[in-house]
Amino acid sequence: MEDHSATPARVLFHQGEQHVDAAAWALAEQAFRQALALEPGFAEAQANLGYVRDLQGDSAEAEACYRGALELNPDAAVVHLNLGALLARQKRHTEAEGCYAAALALEPDSSAVWSNLGALNLNLQREETAEACLRHAMALDPTNARPRFNLAYLQLRRGQLEEGWSLLEARSGLALLEQQIQLPRWQGDSLAGKSLLVVAEAGHGDTIHFCRYVVWLKEQGARHISLVCPPALVALLQTLAGVDCIYAYDEAFDDKAHDDWLPLLSAPGLAHAHGCAQPVGLPYLKSDAERRKTWATLLPTAPGLRVGLVWKGNADFENDSDRSLGHFQWLEPLWTVDGLCFVSLQKGNGEQEPSQCASTQPATEIGPLLNDFADAAAVIDQLDLVISVDTAIAHLAGALGKPCWLLLPWYMPDWRWRAQGNETPWYPGAMRLFRQQSDGDWSGVVQEVTQALQTHVATA
Repeated sequence: MEDHSATPARVLFHQGEQHVDAAAWALAEQAFRQALALEPGFAEAQANLGYVRDLQGDSAEAEACYRGALELNPDAAVVHLNLGALLARQKRHTEAEGCYAAALALEPDSSAVWSNLGALNLNLQREETAEACLRHAMALDPTNARPRFNLAYLQLRRGQLEEGWSLLEARSGLALLEQQIQLPRWQGDSLAGKSLLVVAEAGHGDTIHFCRYVVWLKEQGARHISLVCPPALVALLQTLAGVDCIYAYDEAFDDKAHDDWLPLLSAPGLAHAHGCAQPVGLPYLKSDAERRKTWATLLPTAPGLRVGLVWKGNADFENDSDRSLGHFQWLEPLWTVDGLCFVSLQKGNGEQEPSQCASTQPATEIGPLLNDFADAAAVIDQLDLVISVDTAIAHLAGALGKPCWLLLPWYMPDWRWRAQGNETPWYPGAMRLFRQQSDGDWSGVVQEVTQALQTHVATA
């Protein structure tokens, strides 16, 4: 039998696979394209080119490659899976389900396919079906972290905290962090007299949300607590009770000066196991008095309630297109309410949009001037209300105990806001939730907020 394994196209294909393993996407793309130039009917190279283009963000070419590969080899379950994942991200749910069904027809015991099918149903709020799929994926492959994490999302959203916190240990990046820190991980034993290193492993919003657990950790008897966090949070978190030392991610610190370490997102599960569901009241963060004086000179002085606005999150976030409004202009109905002075807290993505709408939506533009979250806290403490999409500023307002109205998408709302209701136990009395009633319906949310503002002004 003739051996084709060493043909020039196959050599290039294997080189491409090596580049994929090294995350060298441009080199991998080049190798797969060269392989296809030599052998146009090379289904595996076509599929892998699709995978690389998918990772590079070219979903149109990725889809074309996947479909071309399936025309050449319709029995490739992994290509059906990858195409389904691409279509699911584009909200082409029916097509994605068809791809997953095709993959399961070929490999009915694929944990990866069952996991993706569970995630699709989870995002469509078909909770019972999602749970069944995810648990089946876990049973098929107990080492597959993805269905465990997705089930954590579902159970936390339902308020099933004991299992939810446990499953959250499957979050990505945790294993790498454990390899980097040369300390025993705290597992819930006595902290009396110990020095503990707490590492905030997620973004700004999660860090602001969960830093409250440092207070609880200190109450467990820890002698010293160091907190590692994003640089923009260092000054703000100096106001957190229980923290003795704060390091930014880019600062050197001696982990051996501590007895144990703890990833911040593991603290809620340990607190829950100790019978503490909500470790601290509001506010648990404070603004700096000197910074308040500095920012006071830039805030509006006209009569009326000061309302801070944030309408976009980080564009790199997984579902930012769902949680963010398309443009500042979408908030225009708010200006029909008398007795308000609007302050833009938007920084980065979208910060230039208020100037484009200045004639119809006048607002004091503060966001671009903010240097860190301590500055933002000093501004927010001098506002009457913050209206924000689900991003870090909303958590900051909540942590400061400032009234905050949170605008939530229908599709993939974060687990911590539950699936329904207009209140949250995370920021009791400070935060009010406004939810889309259908996918993408921000106009309905803005109209509801406008009506609530009219009532708010009338009763203020």
